[in-house]
Amino acid sequence: MEKLTAKQIEDQIASLEGWEYVNDGIETSFEFKNFKEAFTVMTRIAFECEAQNHHPDWSNVYNSLNIRLSTHDANGVTEKDFTLARSIEKIIESE
Repeated sequence: MEKLTAKQIEDQIASLEGWEYVNDGIETSFEFKNFKEAFTVMTRIAFECEAQNHHPDWSNVYNSLNIRLSTHDANGVTEKDFTLARSIEKIIESE
């Protein structure tokens, strides 16, 4: 998969509210009501990541979830990252 240019990334990230392009990755964070809600969403995201065979760098502290997407094989952001980001957004919206 080919690494996207900064312009391509900026164009696509504009449609993802709350996502930022930082150090060759795209990042966002979410806050939930409690740990159980955060972990439930993380589990749903994990199944989607497996289905897409693409896995985020993420961290969870109590009710917060931080996600960073980057395609390691391409050393940067690819279309694969945006596909997963859009899937994550759909999961979040359905909660």
